[in-house]
Amino acid sequence: MTESGQVAEFGLADARRTLGEVFAPWVQDLGLSVEAIETAAPSGAGHDWQPGATLRMAFSDRLCRSGGIVCGQALMALADTAMVIAILAANRGFRPMTTVDQTTHFLKAVTSSDVLADARVVRLGRTMSFGRVTLLSAADGKPVAMVSSAFAML
Repeated sequence: MTESGQVAEFGLADARRTLGEVFAPWVQDLGLSVEAIETAAPSGAGHDWQPGATLRMAFSDRLCRSGGIVCGQALMALADTAMVIAILAANRGFRPMTTVDQTTHFLKAVTSSDVLADARVVRLGRTMSFGRVTLLSAADGKPVAMVSSAFAML
């Protein structure tokens, strides 16, 4: 909150700065970028709209296992990072948190493509927050994984 009692904004520049300053160096090596954040429902949004963020992981051979398939570890790190940014956006600013649980269902392999993470905050709480992430191949827009997660708010 600001001194005037209004909720501070958390914009795209804030999300990008947080990605560059807060996360571990090995996460930086994943080549992630924040494409968008949504803190308020767009006009005409349904009652089920949820705040969130979209991140992109640039394709790199360094992220692939044998056969040129992007490895699951990189996909899970992308989902976790995207969910943190989504929670920060919904919270309208930085707040320390830690991952408590992450369940990933891999749907299909992704090869030679950037990966998009559409992270949505299901519940933003005082002590716990919950979210879901859909990972999509940027090449064809098809889902490659579904992720649900829980975070302890510190």
